[in-house]
Amino acid sequence: MNRFLFVAVAAALSAVYFGQAHKTLENTAATAQAPGVDMQATTAATTPVSISAPGEEAIKAGAGGHFNASFRVNGRDVDGLVDTGATFVAINEQTAKRIGISGSDLDYRYAVTTANGTTQAAHVTLDRLEIGSVRVRNVDAYVLKDKSLSGMLVGMSFMSKLKSYKVQDGVLYLKN
Repeated sequence: MNRFLFVAVAAALSAVYFGQAHKTLENTAATAQAPGVDMQATTAATTPVSISAPGEEAIKAGAGGHFNASFRVNGRDVDGLVDTGATFVAINEQTAKRIGISGSDLDYRYAVTTANGTTQAAHVTLDRLEIGSVRVRNVDAYVLKDKSLSGMLVGMSFMSKLKSYKVQDGVLYLKN
């Protein structure tokens, strides 16, 4: 039986529609790049703002109001865009290979409809996803074909494992 994932659109411009992820029977979804949005430009990472307490980090919003940062995924540096409208973390095939997930380990059994068309997605569990001193283990994620996603989107499968997060004065505060 095919399982369909409907995808929220990551928006980088105010003119882009902000979609909401729709859940399938298994409550799975992913996020993909919006048409006309240059993920390379929108995911230029920033260094997290230092906070004195361990387990706390802050990301200052970029010029477009987006929270881009350098993360560590399974011990490898990966630039990402925080997207609280995404149910899961989404990465492309190239990033998956870079963080040690072999293409032969991927089961692209989920048909995903994105703003760029239909593609296949594979469910994976990231051993760890970190930003500064904030560390989360066993994070659900989806790998999408490179043509469908040009970077990493950090969705709620990461954010919901934090003790708290909030946005205040253009800064996203993370705490675990």
